[in-house]
Amino acid sequence: MYRAHQIRLYPNKEQEQFLLQSCGVARFSYNWALAKWKEQYESGLKANEAKLRKELNTIKRDEYPWMMDVSKCVPQSAIKNLGKAFDNFFRNVKQGKKPGYPRFKKKGISQDSFTLDYLSFQLDSRYLRIAKMMKCPIRMAESLRYPECKPLSITIKRIANRWFASIRVELEDFEVVHENQGTSIGVDLGITCAVTLSDGRKIFAPKPLEKMLRKLKRLSRSLSRKQKGSKNRNKARIKLARLHYRITCIRKDFWHKITHELSKSYELIYIEDLNVAGMIKNHCLSRKLADVSIGMFRPMIEYKSTRVHAIDRWYPSSKTCSTCNYYNSDVVLGVSDWTCPQCGTIHDRDVNASKNILAQGMRELKPVETSCSKDGLRSRKFKVVNDQ
Repeated sequence: MYRAHQIRLYPNKEQEQFLLQSCGVARFSYNWALAKWKEQYESGLKANEAKLRKELNTIKRDEYPWMMDVSKCVPQSAIKNLGKAFDNFFRNVKQGKKPGYPRFKKKGISQDSFTLDYLSFQLDSRYLRIAKMMKCPIRMAESLRYPECKPLSITIKRIANRWFASIRVELEDFEVVHENQGTSIGVDLGITCAVTLSDGRKIFAPKPLEKMLRKLKRLSRSLSRKQKGSKNRNKARIKLARLHYRITCIRKDFWHKITHELSKSYELIYIEDLNVAGMIKNHCLSRKLADVSIGMFRPMIEYKSTRVHAIDRWYPSSKTCSTCNYYNSDVVLGVSDWTCPQCGTIHDRDVNASKNILAQGMRELKPVETSCSKDGLRSRKFKVVNDQ
């Protein structure tokens, strides 16, 4: 399996200038390859990222000599990324999804970044050495989290005028064996209460946008008043970008802590297959949904826990009584508590939904084989069954 460790960098002025130059070379190579790809397609030829990389290698020394000041991996990786973008585009076309044709990158708008392979950089504890700048190591905030693993590649990017290095390593595949084997939990996600568990626990999101909205509006107005191209406008832009980055970090920190706790505490986790992209289009709820960022939950929990099962998004978990399975169509979005007309049980909407998610998930996912590991803990295999 592959893991990436993101570490903040602290470059000096000379090193920062070199990083900016590398980002510029990567951006130019990507745009050059995209223009060539379009040109070859319009002329009836089949474009290929490998041919474009070879073509750039033959002409860059004469036509673009400033490319020689940075590592040769920078333009090569940029063109490889273009190839991946076209692969995603063609796959989406075949699947009938929104294609998303690759677009040109613009300085100051797209995120500045470049990628190097394992031969073009070295790690020395808390210092990073890059090709063409080996004598001037860049200080890192911490050392690599996986010192025994060999780094495969590194992506250096600038976010809100701060530099980060995302180091990719390969780890041996391993199976997580829980001490509390057989435990399972149902998880319901929402806006008012971000996470509701089937055991009755409720976890509320910090909602940083709601708390910092006034400051965000003030900084946005300040940026709009500055003259384009001026130094004051650049200062205002950095202030606004840092506030956006802070909001993003608060959201990620919250969901990382929640998913880590759930993956370590429970063997089986049952969730709903939510259509977050469709929910966010509701103009009445879009800001609150974006502030809670429930879309972060599923990808995080799926790579942290190998046993996650998502039930059908059309299953009426909120309108079904978890005691007698009575379906109450009168329960609408604004109702937080309701009483079952059949058995008289008073339900909390979110807790009831999480219990139904757990029950439905256990009906769909049934154990078929049990084996013992070396330490005596049981490990189960599961399969999805159809109750219909």
